Amino acid sequence: MVVSRKQELPIINIYIKGTRLKQKDQFKYLGSLISSDGRNNSEVASRIAQAKTNFQKMKTVLTNKNISIRTRRRALECYIEPILMYGCEAWTISKQTQKKLEATEMWFLRRMLRISWTAKKTNDTVLEEAHTTRLLISKIRKRQATFFGHVMRREKLENLVTTGMLEGKRSRGKQREKLIEGLTDWLKAGKSLEAIEATKERKKWRTMIANAVKQGT
Repeated sequence: MVVSRKQELPIINIYIKGTRLKQKDQFKYLGSLISSDGRNNSEVASRIAQAKTNFQKMKTVLTNKNISIRTRRRALECYIEPILMYGCEAWTISKQTQKKLEATEMWFLRRMLRISWTAKKTNDTVLEEAHTTRLLISKIRKRQATFFGHVMRREKLENLVTTGMLEGKRSRGKQREKLIEGLTDWLKAGKSLEAIEATKERKKWRTMIANAVKQGT
């Protein structure tokens, strides 16, 4: 695989004992879908689909009104959300991706409450009936921040990959959002460099994460 922003990917020829290896646009690695464009759109879509499929398998429990909504939400957190959030520590969450994840969160709640799409209930009303608020994005950001702090403190190859600079010119148009930029904004840490420095103090970093979680998305 070649990971590139170019629409036409460079062709590579790698041979093993005279056999050319097939060049792929996508492949699964440790359960996550890696794409040649370097984006995680396909992976997020795959995770959403898998989570919804497993939700349907547990439908008899998750939509059972004889079980309290709090208990059913707990079951959702234990059995469905880990499928959805697998590998989310490496996701770059754009506004479009965030909307898809928030829509998925509401998809779960509406079906747990057995609310028909014709009922025309607002998301705020659904959240009130479910005795909850929007939590999914905060959970993902918390996992990302925890993992990011661990990577920064180790100062190994992962640190270099995350913070390193590439030689060459910037591409035209709007630049892609980076993981650290999304985290810095969520943590309200000022600039990216300030967030990276904060990771060196474990207690300070944990406090910043806890405050961001309290404030929500």
